[in-house]
Amino acid sequence: MTDNVITFVGAGPGNPKLITLLGREKLEEADLVVYAGSLVNPEVVNYCKGEKIDSYGLTLDEITKKMADAIKEGKKVVRLHSGDPSLYGNVVEQMEELKKYDITVERVPGVSSVFATAAALGTQLTLNGVSDTLIITRPAGKTLEEDDLKGLSRHNSTMAVFLGTQKIEEIMEKVEYSDDTPVAVVFHASWPDQKIVYGTVADIAQKVKDEGIIRSAMILIGGVVDPVDYRRSHLYGVAQEPL
Repeated sequence: MTDNVITFVGAGPGNPKLITLLGREKLEEADLVVYAGSLVNPEVVNYCKGEKIDSYGLTLDEITKKMADAIKEGKKVVRLHSGDPSLYGNVVEQMEELKKYDITVERVPGVSSVFATAAALGTQLTLNGVSDTLIITRPAGKTLEEDDLKGLSRHNSTMAVFLGTQKIEEIMEKVEYSDDTPVAVVFHASWPDQKIVYGTVADIAQKVKDEGIIRSAMILIGGVVDPVDYRRSHLYGVAQEPL
């Protein structure tokens, strides 16, 4: 880390071993870590032996000032986001605010919860003969006036829905997949309390409600959830061309 530089680190999906080596190194070096509340496993936060600040409930200005003040004091600062900061991590607006203090940002990518979800389900997000496309999206909410779940679902591709557990009934009503399309909801993928709920577009909302899951879960829709009719990959054929 150099002067006037803050490091944004992706904490990974939850399991403390799923942070990158570089990410852990930055945390261990840090004098201050500002972390994204309960979205980040406390075990990951504790890789930092210095000061730790939970950013839950703080405004953007408050978060920025705390980090900028620490930099002025010559401290090494890490902003710790869940998963990978490039997905629903509002990193660009934070970077813009930090520019006002002549502070630049270096980024350390993290393992996204969408990949931990695929691992938990024992499947692929893209699968030959089922879906060659992954759509990552979220429902409308406080920071998104209107979503395109209906239009995106017409592609009949794999869809990963972030931040949608509380609106799962509304999501299933919007999407235009057939009612029997497989759906899985994975709560806290890779955490010790991970929970998986399987269903279809027609019944998943009630099943999730019955399980009491209202947040911190990924919704995965599409044939990859229950891969039956797929084609073998040419990669592992008898005769292969050089890659």
